[in-house]
Amino acid sequence: MTLGRQAVMARDARPDFIEALARGLDVLRCFQPGRPVMTLSEIAGATGLARPTVRRILLTLEDLGYVRSAERGFALTPRVLELGMTYINALGVWEVARPHMQRLVAQTNESTSMAQLDGSDIVYVTRVAVPKIITLGVSIGTRFPAPATSMGKVLLAALDEETLDRVLAVPGRSGITPRWQPDRAALDASLREVRARGWALADEDLAPGIRSVATGVRDGRGRVVAAINVTVHAAETSVRTLTEEHLPRLLCTAADISRDWALLDAVPSALQEATVEPAPVPAARVDAGT
Repeated sequence: MTLGRQAVMARDARPDFIEALARGLDVLRCFQPGRPVMTLSEIAGATGLARPTVRRILLTLEDLGYVRSAERGFALTPRVLELGMTYINALGVWEVARPHMQRLVAQTNESTSMAQLDGSDIVYVTRVAVPKIITLGVSIGTRFPAPATSMGKVLLAALDEETLDRVLAVPGRSGITPRWQPDRAALDASLREVRARGWALADEDLAPGIRSVATGVRDGRGRVVAAINVTVHAAETSVRTLTEEHLPRLLCTAADISRDWALLDAVPSALQEATVEPAPVPAARVDAGT
């Protein structure tokens, strides 16, 4: 049964049913882990809706920031998280990541977060914080300009040139003016460095006193789908400590999350019905590079 047919049945059962809203939700529900990018025809087939109707819905959702045009169709954006932040902890990917992040916090005594791109901003999708007198006030859904953050640099560095141009052309919606506002040449040089070493440093780029290091989290196809960081206060932690002590642990954590993310991609139904227990991090890996 198509999603559209389910909506028709619900409408017939309840006279106050709003079919237009149901159709929009049907389109959003089409996007699954196994098909993150869908064409207009595929969405029409999955929902049972007419192509002109699907097109109007997609254009509306795109204007609202919930979907974006992709190379071969349409894809969701991180903004869909705003529709139900309380449900985020029930999503398999973030539940897989959280135990690893908690262990990283225990090892470093510093906060860690994960983010994804939404236009030229990053959006925080999960976080494990350490209570401190001086801290970066963020929560799930917080937005920052991508070029001025370590996670943003990692995510931008993973894009091809055409996609990068398109992403940077999107006006930011964070409402924040970062300390570091590079021109395109300076940003490109920074991203080349990130690609070469596989991680990014933001040394008070966003705001005075905030220092962080980040690396990518990959899915089963090896694509960077999120970034994870460790954030410190510049007065407490030097760049050397951040990169020589915390970075190796961060890289191990990202690798472990990527491994479990790949499993989630491969067998989503099995992992949605069972609790995923992360494998222990060997001490030798944690100490590597320190």
